[in-house]
Amino acid sequence: MLLFLKNLLFSLVVPGTVAVHVPVFVFSHDPAQFSRNTLAGGLLLAIGGAIYLWCLWDFASAGRGTPAPIDPPKHLVVRGLYRYTRNPMYVGVVGIIFGWALLFSAPRIGVYGLCVAVGFHLFVVFYEEPALRRIFGSSYDQYCLQVSRWLPFRHAPNSA
Repeated sequence: MLLFLKNLLFSLVVPGTVAVHVPVFVFSHDPAQFSRNTLAGGLLLAIGGAIYLWCLWDFASAGRGTPAPIDPPKHLVVRGLYRYTRNPMYVGVVGIIFGWALLFSAPRIGVYGLCVAVGFHLFVVFYEEPALRRIFGSSYDQYCLQVSRWLPFRHAPNSA
């Protein structure tokens, strides 16, 4: 129960702020208008949200931790979407932001999404990957050889 509450709190505060509060309440000042972008925006919102929730579940159930750097998973998570990309949770959050950009027809939200994506990349490369190498050692190095950082281009030879 405590793990569930920690994941809920983190999700409401961090991704909730980055992917919902800032794009919706800071950058969009007009209500969403139905347009040719509405379906694509709604689809990206749904897919991004589903990706985030799936990854959150895997972090809690397989990793026994949270996405928060102060309470990371105790076990390397390599199941679910993590079989295809090492950072699907970040991809999901950026997908949500771009979904808002399309839904509100707001290029400023798209620019914000690009800035968030660059921030995620820098965080992953300069903090997260070195930390995971220290914690999980050669198993993380092997995982990096089999699974690409952002998009699912490489696959493990015998992955199920």
